[in-house]
Amino acid sequence: MSARGQVSAGELLQLVRSGRAVTRGALQQATGLSRATVGQRLDRLFRAGWLREGAGGPVGSPLGGRPSITLEFDDSHAVVLAADLETRHARAAVLSLTGEILAEHSGTLVVEDGPDAVLGDLGHWFGELLEKAGHRAEEVCGIGLAVPGPVDTVSGRVVQPPIMPGWDGYDIRGRLARALTEATGAPPVPVLVDNDANLMAYGEQRTGFPDCSAFVLVKVSTGIGAGVVVDGSLFRGIDGGAGDIGHIRVGAEALCRCGSYGCLAAVASGGAVARRLAEDGVPAASGSDVRDLLAAGHPAASALAREAGRQVGDVLATVVTLLNPGVLMIAGDLAGTAFLTGVRELLYERALPRSTAHLHVVTSRLGERAGLVGAGALVVEHLYAPERVEERLVALGV
Repeated sequence: MSARGQVSAGELLQLVRSGRAVTRGALQQATGLSRATVGQRLDRLFRAGWLREGAGGPVGSPLGGRPSITLEFDDSHAVVLAADLETRHARAAVLSLTGEILAEHSGTLVVEDGPDAVLGDLGHWFGELLEKAGHRAEEVCGIGLAVPGPVDTVSGRVVQPPIMPGWDGYDIRGRLARALTEATGAPPVPVLVDNDANLMAYGEQRTGFPDCSAFVLVKVSTGIGAGVVVDGSLFRGIDGGAGDIGHIRVGAEALCRCGSYGCLAAVASGGAVARRLAEDGVPAASGSDVRDLLAAGHPAASALAREAGRQVGDVLATVVTLLNPGVLMIAGDLAGTAFLTGVRELLYERALPRSTAHLHVVTSRLGERAGLVGAGALVVEHLYAPERVEERLVALGV
């Protein structure tokens, strides 16, 4: 927090949103600001429509008196748009600022059709979803997008994505902002782009494991990727490449879509399992087909999923030893009993007992919505960060 005399309206909003100080008196105590200065800062937030008064809190004095009025973040003043792209399918939603999904749509979108077409279609989806949710396009404060590839978060561009041909270096932010404007006539809004496993991890950690200081999610679908949340923040590495465990070499001869041989994704992803099933005469072309076969109890699919789980578990033994997480979450098309059994077998066999003594190995709680929830949360945390609040308040003239 800034020096006492310089505590901003944005920092007061952060204290209220986090629950650390939710009355005027608590804000004075937390910041050292005078009552008048707190009132002035809060007045700006009220005029922007970002704060509201809630119910009275408990009486603070043993002598009685009126209860303190609590302050609440007003999530009704704007909405967020979010989308989660897979290789042949996408999901999009309108969310409240507190993460509630207000309207949702899923359907076929093929990333190989290229970014211009795919992002244009998403713009139309967003327009229809806003109408369905009963919100105007002018109420949108930002868009979050999850993509199945490595992302340079500074530029918002994917970098050499193995399963997104034609997307390398493309201006996703600019095109998606224009797509929403084309579909609704609304002015452009900020667009944030991140890797799908990252945003799934962010959504799952924030909603289900907020007190876990080291959280790892592994998504096993067409490819394999991991998202890591440390102390409540995504760990991306220096240029967005952290968590790309699907391209760790495991000694096999299979050719990966990245052009190398022996990558984990080439032998243990949903796509790899689908190829092996197809070679044996079982109709399967993608991870989602494998998911359906597993749900139906197909014995060959179950056996291959368990074998894939063991291969992934072998790699995760190193991941767990390095990061010492409290939660290891398995998500994606293969995240069922057979795969999880395989992961546990090799993970607990290869990792040191010290590394797994307090480890919880679980499956996704949010399911297919994890990426949407994470993308929405990323936008909200970006737009309501203290330094950005100041910029936005000035732009609003308050």
